[in-house]
Amino acid sequence: MRIVVVSAGLSSPSSTRLLADRLAAATRERAEAAAGVGGGGAGVEVQVEVEVEVIELRDLATEIAGHFVTGFPGARLAAALDAVAAADGLIAVTPVFAASYSGLFKSFFDVIDKDALTGKPVLIGATGGTARHSLVTEHALRPLFTYLRALVLPTAVYAASEDWGQEGLAQRIARAGAELARFLAPAARDTAPGAALEVDTSAAIAPRSLTGAITSVDPADGFQVVPFARHLAALAVE
Repeated sequence: MRIVVVSAGLSSPSSTRLLADRLAAATRERAEAAAGVGGGGAGVEVQVEVEVEVIELRDLATEIAGHFVTGFPGARLAAALDAVAAADGLIAVTPVFAASYSGLFKSFFDVIDKDALTGKPVLIGATGGTARHSLVTEHALRPLFTYLRALVLPTAVYAASEDWGQEGLAQRIARAGAELARFLAPAARDTAPGAALEVDTSAAIAPRSLTGAITSVDPADGFQVVPFARHLAALAVE
């Protein structure tokens, strides 16, 4: 199982990279812990090895700019694009500039193949100086990855400067990691005693078509697809 982390932080160290690392750690911990609790059924333990690859976009800035001019990626950029396309899941985190994602972050996803993220579970996150930018994940990041036909997970994590060290941030990171783990490892869908959640990833991807509407927002609950015409008819009756 392979997770690719795309971090658009510009400094070293950066809060963006810190958030990306914590999201990856939460996902790996949930997936591996769930597999260790009889993930194979009938008392058979399933070994889940989670490999995490981090792509620091600041190291690729020159090659990304060159790609726009020449139409061809350099060797390191090509390797990064291939890694994202081959990943089982993606974690994408950007700093906030001018109330949106950074130009470097957007440029990387501008040069990626248009089909590379189709149906791929993506966990989104952002960092900023104040809580005023917390909705950037919803008005900027989520539409971007929806356009790329990715399966964007319900919980997005925004971390303002004052959030670090607070319990609320840790809880959001844990929840987001658990959601991504559910799509990567069947055993990680739920480890609570007596729980038996069955989430079909292909069914979860299906609601992204233009002909249906998602009526459940948490993958732990499963997804139900309602034809758009029926959805409108029901609203008209109400």
